[in-house]
Parts: sequence; C-alpha cells; structure tokens
Amino acid sequence: MAYKSSDKTRQKKDAKRTAMMQAAVQVFAEKGYHAATVRDIVKQADVAIGTFYFYFPDKETLFVHLYEETADFLLQTIEQAVRSRKELVQQLSYGIQAYLNIAIYEPAVVQLLLVGGVGTVPSLQAKRTTFRERLVRLWQRPLDQAIDDGVIPNQNSRRVAEAFAGAFDEVILQLLAMPEPEEKAAAVIQDLTLFSLRAIAFKGNPP
Repeated sequence: MAYKSSDKTRQKKDAKRTAMMQAAVQVFAEKGYHAATVRDIVKQADVAIGTFYFYFPDKETLFVHLYEETADFLLQTIEQAVRSRKELVQQLSYGIQAYLNIAIYEPAVVQLLLVGGVGTVPSLQAKRTTFRERLVRLWQRPLDQAIDDGVIPNQNSRRVAEAFAGAFDEVILQLLAMPEPEEKAAAVIQDLTLFSLRAIAFKGNPP
C-alpha cells in the first residue's frame, strides 16, 4: 500500500513552506539577493536548514519561485480592483489604490519585484519580462475599452500603458523612501489618477 501523508502532516509542511517564503521576501528586501544567505532565511523563518533544502535546491531557485508567486499576487490584486469598476476614472483610481496598498502594507513585495535581483539572477530575466508584459496589458485593457467607447481619443494604448507602468513604479518607490508613506497615500492616488487622465486626454469630468 502506498504511503499517504495525513492532512495534519501536509498542513505542517505547507506551514513551513509558507513561513520560508514569507521570511525570504523580508530577507531579500532587506539584504538584497547577493548578501542574503540560506541561513538568514531559515533563521528568519525559524526552521531547520534541512527544511529549506527539502523544498528548494538553492537560493536562486527559491528567489525565482518567490518572484513568480509575488508577481501573481500583485497582478491579481490590481486586476481585481480594475475589473470591479466600469468607468475609466474609477478603473484607474482603484487599480492605483490597490497597487499602493500593497506597497505600503507589504513593501517588501514591491521591493522584490521592482528592485530585487535586477541584473543579478540570469534565470529571472524571463520571469521579469513576463511580469512586465502582464502589467502593461493590465493597464492597456481599460484604455482600449475607453477608446472604443469614445471616452478618450484614439491613441497608441500600448505605449501609454508602458508609460503608466513605469511612472507608477517610480512614484511608488519614491513614496516608500519617505517617512510614514501611508499619510501621503490618498494624495498620491489622486495625483496619479489626474496625471493619467491628462496624459490620455480624457474627455469626461476628473475625480
């Protein structure tokens, strides 16, 4: 008879893996990819070093896997916010707010995606390219719909979405470098929404 792990055993394994993933996000954000070590991660997660190697063969594999999961989390959160609204102004505003909320309350996630591993993990390049492409398409979809609806003039929505993605990233990174960024969040959401609407020549009333 084949051995089957109990639900309790699987839950313990899942908890250890989750703890390591959460610890790794913090360690990579604080120390950077090269300075961070496997021992740093297991110490932060309070697990044995053997537990790490049960799940991952090395630090690079963990980092790439972590990047992929973190990217999915961020993209799904923003997309849900955008899709929850029908009007372009709210789609942009809610999407920006979702991104900002993650940046403020889970800053290590944003640091990992925008800064961590840049140019240092060759196997990450394809994952990074995929993430950026999905992010651009996320912002492009409501623009295409607005063009079809006649809300904004015909324009190269792809280039605009690329510009939005880069501008939003830069503003959010600058915000995270400030003390108490949460106090400036509402103003940043307003500023970025207005900036976006002006950039695409929105014909309606601004928020």
